[in-house]
Order: sequence, then C-alpha cells, then structure tokens
Amino acid sequence: MENRLSERLSDCEFRHHWISNAAYYKAENRQFTPGLELQDWLFAENEFVTMKIMRFLVISNEDGGLSIKGLQRLAKSLEVKSTETITSTVDLIHAIQNATLNAPCFSFDPENHCNSNEACLWRSECQKMIAKWLPSNVLQNLNHSVE
Repeated sequence: MENRLSERLSDCEFRHHWISNAAYYKAENRQFTPGLELQDWLFAENEFVTMKIMRFLVISNEDGGLSIKGLQRLAKSLEVKSTETITSTVDLIHAIQNATLNAPCFSFDPENHCNSNEACLWRSECQKMIAKWLPSNVLQNLNHSVE
C-alpha cells in the first residue's frame, strides 16, 4: 500500500500527463501534420477540464448534492488559487468557470437564466439553485415565460 501511494502522481502531474497523452493521440489521429501542436494541446486541456467537472457533478449527484469541500477540491485540482478562502457555492463555481475560460453563470437575472447556455456543464445545478432562491410564484412565471 505504501509503495502505491509513493507512485501516485500529484494532481498537477496527473493533469499534465493526461493532457500530454491526449494531445499526442490527437496528433497521431491527424498523422502528425505539423503546425497544429498548440491546437492539439488546447483541445486536450479542454477535454480534461470537461471530464473533471462532469465526473465531479456525477459523483456529487450520487452523494446528494454539491458541497463546499467538494467544490474546493475540484477548484484546486483545476488550479484555482486560494480555494480554501472561497466559502460560497456560487463563488466557487464562478471561480471554476473563470479558471476554465467559461462565462460565469448563476447571475440572478430572470431574463437570463440557465436556458441561455445549452452547453453549460453546470446547468442542472444552476436550475436547482434558482429554484431555492426564487419564491415559487416568481419561478412559475419564469417557467411560463420560457415555454
């Protein structure tokens, strides 16, 4: 057991290893055509981030929902700075979205809520939070306006 722990990669090493392997296979699939190395790397990096977030959200749903500690660990693994000082679910998700170059959501604007970004990985969590924040009569009006 001790030997396995010493062989385990740090989060940073794992991230780099995963991205470099994915970028290599992407280049291999295009027969190593020169000049697209950066594009391969950025594509692999985006896939890594997406995979980490999706994995986190699946596990969170199985465990009963988001937790501050879980979001802090996810943010730290995605290289968000000072994660331990962020104690709000919304602020942690904003920090993760900023770090992953996605436009932060969860802004409370009834005209611009989750339905505005179909590809958002946080969509279901956003809808749960909106349901908690809004009085039920406002939420019903929102749902009718979307339909």
